Amino acid sequence: MPDATTGRLVVISGPSGAGKSTLLKQLFGRMPRLKTSVSATTRSPRPGEVEGVDYHFLSAEEFKRRKAAGNFLEACEVFGSGHWYGTLESEVTPSLRQGKWVVLEIDVEGTLNVLKRFPDAITIFVRPNSLEELERRLRSRGTESSAAIERRLAVARRELDCVDRYQYQVVNDDVDRAVQDICDILNRLGA
Repeated sequence: MPDATTGRLVVISGPSGAGKSTLLKQLFGRMPRLKTSVSATTRSPRPGEVEGVDYHFLSAEEFKRRKAAGNFLEACEVFGSGHWYGTLESEVTPSLRQGKWVVLEIDVEGTLNVLKRFPDAITIFVRPNSLEELERRLRSRGTESSAAIERRLAVARRELDCVDRYQYQVVNDDVDRAVQDICDILNRLGA
């Protein structure tokens, strides 16, 4: 079990619409030892988003330069949007050295890349209780076209085929229970 000066990397994945962001907001409120990692992206900020808080907003050229230099633990283009997202090593390693438990919210492909560098990372897959529920959640957002939702569902099916690559699975059919399940997992591991 890690001591108080040793951090751990916690990777949380799951399909779009599984409720990861909602769970993480509550998780950080309950577990002060956890630290979020701010991802980098090439997309423009949305209204209200703050540089260095929500994302590190990089130009496509800067992202490409940093990727070529090996500055990312993982990076990928998301949903064929032309926008890149990634986890900068500089967001993770210093916090681990300070004894923080750093949480990454990344996709399955990113998880597999992170595990190459951090094979002892704790991996948790968050999922809805069914694909039908996932589709309902995506459609109820009202933010995307049917074609975009279909693309997200296709990705979700592929991601759900990879759940056996994760140490833990949490079904998010009740937010409070799902947050407690994640807290229980992390507490058992020394968080």
